Amino acid sequence: MRRLGSVQRKMPCVFVTEVKEEPSTKREHQPFKVLATETISHKALDADIHSAIPTEKVDGTCCYVTTYKGRPYLWARLDRKPNKLAEKRFKNFLHSKQSSKGWVPVEKNNKQYCWHSSVVNYEFELALVLKHHPDDPGLLEISAVPLSDLLEQTLELIGTNINGNPYGLGSKKHPLHLLIPHGAFQIRNLPTLKHSDLLSWFESCREGKIEGIVWHCNDGCLIKVHRHHLGLCWPTPDTYMNSKPVIINMNPYKYDYAFDTKCLFNHFSKIDNQKFGRLKDIILDV
Repeated sequence: MRRLGSVQRKMPCVFVTEVKEEPSTKREHQPFKVLATETISHKALDADIHSAIPTEKVDGTCCYVTTYKGRPYLWARLDRKPNKLAEKRFKNFLHSKQSSKGWVPVEKNNKQYCWHSSVVNYEFELALVLKHHPDDPGLLEISAVPLSDLLEQTLELIGTNINGNPYGLGSKKHPLHLLIPHGAFQIRNLPTLKHSDLLSWFESCREGKIEGIVWHCNDGCLIKVHRHHLGLCWPTPDTYMNSKPVIINMNPYKYDYAFDTKCLFNHFSKIDNQKFGRLKDIILDV
C-alpha cells in the first residue's frame, strides 16, 4: 500500500459547505454551523477523490515526529490565530514554569509544536502506539514503537485529557495517552460518495460511530468530512474504536529496557500479552 499523506494544513471538506445562522453543536458559543451541501467540492474532484483511500478521522491532537538536535522528537501542533495577543501569550509561555513540565514549544511552519513526554520515552526513544494487530485487523494492539520508525509522520495523540476524552481512556487516577499513526484505520465498506448515503452510514452502521472520514488522495491531498458537516453530533456514546478488543505488546525482555517504575511503559509491561474487550477496560496499576 502506498504511504498515506501527512497533515500539514487544514483539510478541506469533501462537499461544498454553507454557513447557517444556528448555534453550533461542535463549538460552544459559536452562533453558526458549517454544513455540507450535496455538491462534491472542486478540490475533492481535482484530487481524484473516487480513487482515494478512506480512513477514520481520529479525534485527538495532531502530532509530528522529526529530528531535533540530532534525535527524534514528538511535536504536538497547537493552532493559533496570528494576532498580537496570541504572540504575547506565546512569548510569556516560553518564559513560564510550564515550559519545564513536559512541553517544549518551538515555531515550525507557522504553527506551535511541542513534545509530550507521557507517550514518549526519550531515554530509549520509544513511543506508545495504538494500531491494528498485524495478523488480525479486527484486533487492536498497544505497543512500544521506536521513534525512528515514525520519523516524518503525523499522528494523533488521544488520551484522558485530550478533547474531552471521546474514547473513554482511563481516568484522572489512571490516565492513559496513546499515539495513532494518521490514516492507520482504513474504512473498508464505505458507501458511494453521496451526501445521503454517507449520512445513513454514519447514523446506522457500527463502523460509522467515528468522528469523521479522511480521504488520502494519490497526489498527497487530504480531504475530510466531519459528522458535524452532516448535522450529526460527536462524540457518540459508544465509538467504533471501543468496539474492538485490544492486546498489549510490551514485553520488557523483548526490548531489554529498564523502564522507570512510574512511566506508562512500565505499567504496560506489567500487563504484557493481556487481551481486553475494549480500550475502556484497560486498568493500569499506578
